Amino acid sequence: MKPQDIDDLKQLIEFLKEYQVAEFDLDRGDLKIRLKFNQPETSSAGLGDLARLLASAQHQVPQATAAANHPSPQEAPAPVALDPNAGLHLVKSPMVGTFFGSPTPGAAQFVSAGDRVTKGQVIGIVEAMKLMNEIESDAAGEIVKCLVSNGQPIEYGQPLFSLRLG
Repeated sequence: MKPQDIDDLKQLIEFLKEYQVAEFDLDRGDLKIRLKFNQPETSSAGLGDLARLLASAQHQVPQATAAANHPSPQEAPAPVALDPNAGLHLVKSPMVGTFFGSPTPGAAQFVSAGDRVTKGQVIGIVEAMKLMNEIESDAAGEIVKCLVSNGQPIEYGQPLFSLRLG
């Protein structure tokens, strides 16, 4: 490879990292490049945890700051709206592909909002490279919402369903 090619490759790698691309293939004649990046682990903390953290931080504002703002007695701080999805478990896609909610076109959906599922129960299919991969629930609970639509392209780690555990 020429020095310019190496510089271009470095720029490509930085670009792919910046946009969190998991895999990249390049095939130009005799030049073949395959890059595969490890995806960072996502925190188990959800939006509900963030809302609680913000609410507790709001109550810890120093009195000098509050006094400096001189709020009138009629002005009460707006209550922090808690996320209605706080505490819900997200079932995420283990791969890139196309999501399908039923085994065949026109067939009933695997699951719908309000259905109870068990750990290991098939809740959808992801088509990747002409292979149909069954997606199983990784927890038991009640389906609150399907977060993707039938035939929608999905990414690795993208939330598919929200579950109320139990």
